[in-house]
Amino acid sequence: MGVVRRLWPALLGAGLAVLALGPALAWGFVLRYDLLFVPDPPLLPDTGGFPRAVPSDLVVALLSRVLPPELVQKGFLAGIFVLAASGAAALVPPERRLARLVAAAFYAWNLYLAQRLMLGQWALLLGVAGLPWAVRATTLPWTRLALALLPAAVGGFQAMLVSALTLMPIAIARRRVPVVALTLAALSLPWLIPALTSGAVTDPAGVDAFAARADGPFGVLGSLLSLGGIWSAEAGLPGQEAWWPATVRLLLVAVGVFGYVRLRASRDRPDWWSGLAVAAGLGFFVACLGAFAPGPLKWLIGLWPGFGPLRDGQVYLAPLVLLTAVGLASVLRSGVPAVVGVLAPVLVLPTFAFGAFGRLAAVEYPPDWRAVQRIVNADPAPGALLSLPWGAHRAFAWNGGRVVLDPATKLFERRVIWDDTLLVGLPDGRRLQVRGEDPLNRRAGELMDTPGYAARLGVRYVLLSGTENRFPSGPTGWTTVYKGSDLVLLRR
Repeated sequence: MGVVRRLWPALLGAGLAVLALGPALAWGFVLRYDLLFVPDPPLLPDTGGFPRAVPSDLVVALLSRVLPPELVQKGFLAGIFVLAASGAAALVPPERRLARLVAAAFYAWNLYLAQRLMLGQWALLLGVAGLPWAVRATTLPWTRLALALLPAAVGGFQAMLVSALTLMPIAIARRRVPVVALTLAALSLPWLIPALTSGAVTDPAGVDAFAARADGPFGVLGSLLSLGGIWSAEAGLPGQEAWWPATVRLLLVAVGVFGYVRLRASRDRPDWWSGLAVAAGLGFFVACLGAFAPGPLKWLIGLWPGFGPLRDGQVYLAPLVLLTAVGLASVLRSGVPAVVGVLAPVLVLPTFAFGAFGRLAAVEYPPDWRAVQRIVNADPAPGALLSLPWGAHRAFAWNGGRVVLDPATKLFERRVIWDDTLLVGLPDGRRLQVRGEDPLNRRAGELMDTPGYAARLGVRYVLLSGTENRFPSGPTGWTTVYKGSDLVLLRR
């Protein structure tokens, strides 16, 4: 019976995963914005620009050698909820069983997690889910800390930066800076080294594009304080802007912060209390920068592209989410209040359920995609693949019209040239263009309207994707090696 009780938070996380993912757990791939998995992913794709999917793509490819990639994706998605719930519960004294479930429920079901999942940022959320385990291990031997940081290490740069923001204040307070800093640095090397040598550039205009925005009735500050405020309207959930759920979400955070502050004078005060409080404050400050002080941030990014990750400041609300979960558990300790605390996160964010009411669903790739993948990957001749139409995202009918990053970017073993420019809608109706980070992709965009552009870029294949047999025009004089209902493949 004792083992079962210890597993209750993990079981709660599993239940929340089933409730949240719903139709996404059917056979197939869930494809939405950055949530892009492909069949038979290459182990070492030839990529350029900032290494955003390092080492997550390699880990997915390795696991896909022993398991169907469809199951690999579902394992990661469900694992986020289980890891988050069990980790938050582990920060609450074990004798407070219901309070542990309060922390578990809030940390695994909140607006921050929901919005980031709607943008498909599973790798970031994997690190965020493991954050409480890393906090718990900060004062333990480095081997335990490294193990706790593995989810963030798999997640890559964003997950590790959130972890560093959270753990370093704790390390300073506990005089563990060398151990924590070296562990963070060592686990960051897979993405840090290629980032420093990639030649990627960062457009300062991204500060305006990725600034926190009001997604409820209480303005930008109110949205951030309720753990929302993400820059993309496409990350929103149905009805989240209504005043009553927004009010309750804000009250939940207020109660959580109150409970956490009250822990300062409690005998149950954990040794990481002050460090997590500082991290939450710093994260909230960074989240406010783009919205309230964009000028200095643009200057920093123009000075050095390494400051680029600060432009999406809402990411750094993660320690505040964790602080709130722990604080709620300290207030809603037992009895009816604790039961209400377990149910409240779902009740105030009900449209996150069932795949966000259909926004997440599993589909299968049409046969054309596997066919062109086999042709291109079997060809030993050098040369890149150019993906057209020139645009970062696609909305396929077979994917229910859901927008997803171009699958060609992860499908082939050779260099893929694609438009990594991002178009972001602004509240006034305008669309802001954020130039891509990859120098080769930028050059391709500049040459796109010139004669012989594909040959000048060293292109071997051109992949044209379309619907209803309507395809973008490709370069003239090339040989058609495959033509299907969804894709046309040209070769030089």
